Amino acid sequence: MRAKVALTVVLALLAAGALLWLVGADRVVTAWALDGQREAQGAMAGALRRLRGGDPAAVLTLMAVCFGYGFFHAAGPGHGKMLIGGYGAARQVGALRLSAVAMASSLAQGATAIVLVGAGVWLVGWSRDAMTRMADEIFAPLSFAAIAAVGLWLVWRGARGMWRLQQAAGQEGHHHSHDHDTPAQYHAGDGHICETCGHSHGPSAEDLAQATGCKEVAILIAAVAIRPCTGALFVLILTAQMGAFWAGVLGTLAMALGTASVTVVVAIAAVGLRRGALASLAENATLARAQVVLELAVGALVAVIATQLALAAL
Repeated sequence: MRAKVALTVVLALLAAGALLWLVGADRVVTAWALDGQREAQGAMAGALRRLRGGDPAAVLTLMAVCFGYGFFHAAGPGHGKMLIGGYGAARQVGALRLSAVAMASSLAQGATAIVLVGAGVWLVGWSRDAMTRMADEIFAPLSFAAIAAVGLWLVWRGARGMWRLQQAAGQEGHHHSHDHDTPAQYHAGDGHICETCGHSHGPSAEDLAQATGCKEVAILIAAVAIRPCTGALFVLILTAQMGAFWAGVLGTLAMALGTASVTVVVAIAAVGLRRGALASLAENATLARAQVVLELAVGALVAVIATQLALAAL
């Protein structure tokens, strides 16, 4: 009974989140974040004017303002939060590990802006409008498409885990051709290798939700980093034109840290909510079923939202 209640709570939370997003209940937060971005942009322009005038303290002011811009940018609607939060809710991954992924993805996004502007200004000669248009019309849909692909991958993992559980359940009643000394040795019961017969009696919860590997981490970071931040492009292009590109790089790194301050909190919250929702499922088989259902549901939600955002960005 407790397992059904916990699973119902998990699915209800997911449904509530999807409903809030669909009806636009996040508009208040979005409006607040956009207002903060506009104020930060005004302060950013002032810091750049002071930098052009030769004020050495303007660099620190620019970095502080860029950090604030990154915070407000991440607090509004963004693909990084959706991917990190969805992944943390769907997969068994530690809060520290996912926080490191969130930090790395924000810094990688800043690095993408630095590389794009550096190549665009000195190698190709693109204008600010051309680079901004490329970020909005090409990189944004690609980023959302990559996130949708991650969501579909979570769905596939959940479906595969469900199939493995069903296969294991069908084998629970079989009789071994091996001799067992005691009834307790007949079935290991924990999803690992039976100590007597050497057979695996189905996947454990840990097997179905194994911690992320280097390849998965790289995919998550790349999906966020594909799209450079428009604010970072703005700072980098102007500082490049002023002959102070290094100041733009420092501002972009500060902006990335501001973005990470939000995505790290999202990562910790997602891991905490997932663990809290599954805490009452002490039985290994029930926990494994709940994990694959959660992975399926979160993956489907991420894929649907990211697909809609990708289509809207085209």
